[in-house]
Amino acid sequence: MSDLPVLYSFRRCPYAMRARLALLVAGIVSELREVKLSDKPEAMLQASAKGTVPTLVLAGGQVVDESLAIMHHALAQNDPDDWLSGNDAELIAANDGPFKHHLDRYKYPNRHDSDPQEHRAEGLSLLKVLEHRLEGQANLHGDAVRMTDVALFPFIRQFAHTDRDWFAAQPIPRVQAWLARHLASDLFKRAMIKHPQWAPGDERVIFP
Repeated sequence: MSDLPVLYSFRRCPYAMRARLALLVAGIVSELREVKLSDKPEAMLQASAKGTVPTLVLAGGQVVDESLAIMHHALAQNDPDDWLSGNDAELIAANDGPFKHHLDRYKYPNRHDSDPQEHRAEGLSLLKVLEHRLEGQANLHGDAVRMTDVALFPFIRQFAHTDRDWFAAQPIPRVQAWLARHLASDLFKRAMIKHPQWAPGDERVIFP
């Protein structure tokens, strides 16, 4: 297995979560290197000067260091559940742009010198768009899970977990049920298995 791609990942990062989920569903085996963002390994920084996770180093040396690009790379090779048939670029951009902006300022107000309640309210307004979208269907493109669902729910998980009681009390029952189903899925549980921080010379961790 010396020719495996190498995935630099951080378990709790929503960008890394959606990359791992796509690699899992596509059945792509890689060497997983769990990193700490406060202690980035030199090998990762040499592969990508961005120093962000996820970073996927392919067997031929090509580097893919954007989570959506990793998802597309994986699903282009194997898409057994037809995830790519539900790829709403506009909705994903709203998640990665405005929603992520408000999420960060809600979750980390001291870091951003922000009013968390203001940004929580803005985030909720974006979730109400999803609430409307989920009317009469289990997922964002119908009853089946598609790429848009997987690209979004790790971020909404982070939003929900910032104040679970508050989130549970909001009038977005379809979003709450949708999120709960994804978090309870076997696929997500496999993606979230804990691994120790990687260091050069460690025994390889094969994922999945």
